Amino acid sequence: MHGWSTAADPARDTGWSEAPARKGFFTDGSVCIGCKACEVACKEWNGIPEDGLQMLGMSYDNTGGLGASTWRHVAFIEQPRRPVGAGSLTPLPLVAATHGQEAGGDPGSGFKPDYSASAGASSGPQDTAAGSAETGIRWLMSSDVCKHCTHAACLDVCPTGALMRTEFGTVVVQDDVCNGCGYCIPACPFGVIDRREGPAGARNVGIAQKCTLCYDRLRDGMSPACAQACPTQSIQYGDLDELRARANHRVEELHAAGVADARLYGADPDDGIGGAGAFFLLLDEPEVYGLPPDPVVTTRDLPAMWRTAAIAGATLLAGAAAAFVKARS
Repeated sequence: MHGWSTAADPARDTGWSEAPARKGFFTDGSVCIGCKACEVACKEWNGIPEDGLQMLGMSYDNTGGLGASTWRHVAFIEQPRRPVGAGSLTPLPLVAATHGQEAGGDPGSGFKPDYSASAGASSGPQDTAAGSAETGIRWLMSSDVCKHCTHAACLDVCPTGALMRTEFGTVVVQDDVCNGCGYCIPACPFGVIDRREGPAGARNVGIAQKCTLCYDRLRDGMSPACAQACPTQSIQYGDLDELRARANHRVEELHAAGVADARLYGADPDDGIGGAGAFFLLLDEPEVYGLPPDPVVTTRDLPAMWRTAAIAGATLLAGAAAAFVKARS
């Protein structure tokens, strides 16, 4: 292990004396179209086994979440558009349901896209009476990934040093060092890391796997495969400080356009993980996207716990020694 993760500059904290500017991801959920190009590019470049070929019955989501064989996951969250007078949701690209169309029907015949109220543009309320069947829905989409935390609990608990901090400030698993102990899995506050269970013949079965932010590409001056493949620039890669400034400007634009729910997640260096190396623009509460609202590095209290345990142990030993001396006398 490299000690408890406490520094604002994680690369230099772990010994990279000539580290470049910290790199990261900014994923803008307001322009994600759910195409899954990032998922495919990630699998192709990193040689990740296929998974998620069966629909899960959860919108158009066929992977469900991040895991050992899903390093990028595009979330599809469907929300009903409230009728006029019931409090409206932020205008987004809508798919209006026609009268009589049953849930689960053929989208090609029963749903008609309406992009007149796109994210980033202001629009008036929909002419939909309360109680009408034609309330419509909106989709929230966001491409989730490992957060590459500043305070990374997975690094803290790894007994073999398989998890390492790179010169770019990212966190990667060294496949040839990992022994598959799994300590990192419960340590991650986001549930990102997992051991690969198969399929038979796949690489790295039995060891921890997660996004590397394409470390091999970064070392050759290339951008990560997912960012390269994204057709809307929803996934942006670059210097973390620059990305945060760009993200704050984007939030201001959306607020000015009437998208009041736009917010950044993981961009605050003073949060419970010291800020994420991969952060997000969300259009609703983090819980809606399956993200913890206030993530905290799970090893934060371990030093204090060890000190308390040591004091308690020393007290017990002192008491036992005193009792032994008294008995001898």
